[in-house]
Amino acid sequence: MDTPDGPDPQQEKSQLRHLVLDDLERQFDTFQALRKSDGAAADAVLEGLGAQGDVDRDIVLELSAPRPLGHPERFPEAHRLAVRGLEVLDRNGGRGVSVRGLGPLGPVAAFLTQQMTQFIVRSHQSNVASSMLHLYERREANAAPGDPALPLLRRARIQMQRLTPGFKKNALGVPIFVIGGALLSTILSLTQRALASALSSLWGRVIATVVIGLIMAAVAWVIVRGAAVARRRIKLSLDGPVAALWETIGRCGDPPRDPAKVFGLIGIVIALLPWVLIPTGLLVSWVTELF
Repeated sequence: MDTPDGPDPQQEKSQLRHLVLDDLERQFDTFQALRKSDGAAADAVLEGLGAQGDVDRDIVLELSAPRPLGHPERFPEAHRLAVRGLEVLDRNGGRGVSVRGLGPLGPVAAFLTQQMTQFIVRSHQSNVASSMLHLYERREANAAPGDPALPLLRRARIQMQRLTPGFKKNALGVPIFVIGGALLSTILSLTQRALASALSSLWGRVIATVVIGLIMAAVAWVIVRGAAVARRRIKLSLDGPVAALWETIGRCGDPPRDPAKVFGLIGIVIALLPWVLIPTGLLVSWVTELF
């Protein structure tokens, strides 16, 4: 407040006070202005901020982005498409998995493969829905009052708060876990008894080793097949819409990745193990029988 003799000295002192925020804004503005026109000068700004390497550059680039949405005019459309992709994947991701060429084992293999596919699909859709919600919440929080993007983000955030619980279904379902638990307990009990009697002879050990190897190969086949089906259906229904959404938001890293490739790699490792397990088991059985 001004005094009769002139400006208030305390107020003037407060206005001239140097803030760290001022330095950051100046450095960010300088970097944004130079990064496309003068790479050397932009690198100098990065060095002044302590950035080293590509990841550090991405950090500064994302932190200094001036707007909460890179393409606000396309964001509602991209949001709607991503939600539609989640809906389509949720309805069709684990449906109608077929297996051919296995004869009477086909229905069992198809059921197990379908469960594997559904597990991967539902895990991914849950992750995508949560990632969308969290991203909307954060961008809404850092949008300036009066920014045209603010009501767009608020509407999308409210919608995802309502929708996300519906996309967080149990990956396999409670009944399957209950039945599977009882079945697994019975199988383990019978296997334990069979191994106890089989390991007393050379041929028993050989047969037990081969059976275990075959079981591991079957498990690996189910995992790899389920992962391949899940990857194809996720790519068809959700990869494109989510990539488009992340692009319209801008400066938010890479979209969530599905775990299908990880499961496929696990399946391949399990498939290769019998080639080590069976010869090793047979060798151990032969040496044990000799000595």
